Amino acid sequence: MLYYIFNYLDKIWDIPGAGLFHYISFRSAIAFVFSLTIAMVFGKKIINILQKKQVSETIRHLGLDDENVKAGTPTMGGIIIIASILVPVTLFAKFNFYTVLMLVTTVWLGFLGFLDDYIKVFKHNKNGLNGWYKIAGQIILGLVIGLTVWYFTSSLKTTIPFFKENELDYHWIFSFLHSDYGRVFAWIFFVVLIIFVVTATSNGSNLTDGLDGLCAGTSAVSGITLGLIAWASGNVIVSDYLNIMYLPNTGELMVFMAAFVGALIGFMWYNTHPAQIFMGDTGSLMIGGVIAVFAILIRKELLLPLLCGIFLLEVFSVIIQRTWFKITKKKYGAGHRVFLMTPIHHHFQKKGIKEAKIVTRFIIVSILLATLTILTLKIR
Repeated sequence: MLYYIFNYLDKIWDIPGAGLFHYISFRSAIAFVFSLTIAMVFGKKIINILQKKQVSETIRHLGLDDENVKAGTPTMGGIIIIASILVPVTLFAKFNFYTVLMLVTTVWLGFLGFLDDYIKVFKHNKNGLNGWYKIAGQIILGLVIGLTVWYFTSSLKTTIPFFKENELDYHWIFSFLHSDYGRVFAWIFFVVLIIFVVTATSNGSNLTDGLDGLCAGTSAVSGITLGLIAWASGNVIVSDYLNIMYLPNTGELMVFMAAFVGALIGFMWYNTHPAQIFMGDTGSLMIGGVIAVFAILIRKELLLPLLCGIFLLEVFSVIIQRTWFKITKKKYGAGHRVFLMTPIHHHFQKKGIKEAKIVTRFIIVSILLATLTILTLKIR
């Protein structure tokens, strides 16, 4: 909004300083500051309101340290994150195909998570929204993103390490078919892949949200990495210098990601151990979905398993645990476990490692994975 206002005023009256809004770097920086400020200033007010309304999630008794301390802590803190994203982006971003899709993703998954939290808190149903409804909501979003990208772009190229120029054209997978059939199957494959990426990453962040500051901290690292890649991909000079895929207008996504990261860091002010508020599904479902869609738009979806390795680890720990338990129960009559508890961050808690130390170490691993992700851009 302010971009268009100052752009108009700069043309009419040549107001000193109005030209700054032409620069993505300036608008990204101010979006970060605004989102951080909103989360920190208004976050406390929202916490007080949630406490008065007794909006707290029932803590499951898992035999973990400090779990009783968490009882009564307000949830649905994702409202803080969402508001801290939407306001700065609306004010400072230039609306285009990419930023609109990111706003739709934020609102859609935020609303889906809000419904889940609302049912848990106000309907006193600890199971929340039916799991299939959540999956359906994620699939619908993935379908919309996939079809929209299909409609507005003619390219099916993506970034993948070890390939020439780090580029893979999905059409190549079906090159053995007739060109028309190959094109159709390539687009179907692409849309299905997007649905899978959105659903998997959204649920991965949801599983990661089990310790104070864990989901917000690791997601902020992923966000910074994707934001830098988006800026480089949208700059013709930088992308040519780095020899990476040039994607016109994706640089504007840096403004959105700056607000996203600022919101997460501002939320961590109240979410670090001992947490004053939990983000709930309102935040965790949205965070993973935002990261997934952002990566898809800058054609880096195949790098997510490495970049979001913590999410992947959390998901696989649950899958391995449940699968092995079912196999051994069927074979021996009693189920056996691979981990002491899943998701895997609870396994480390059971081993006696303090919550704050687990979170810090996971964030350090996220930084390592982010660095490796950037390095893969030069592996060809």
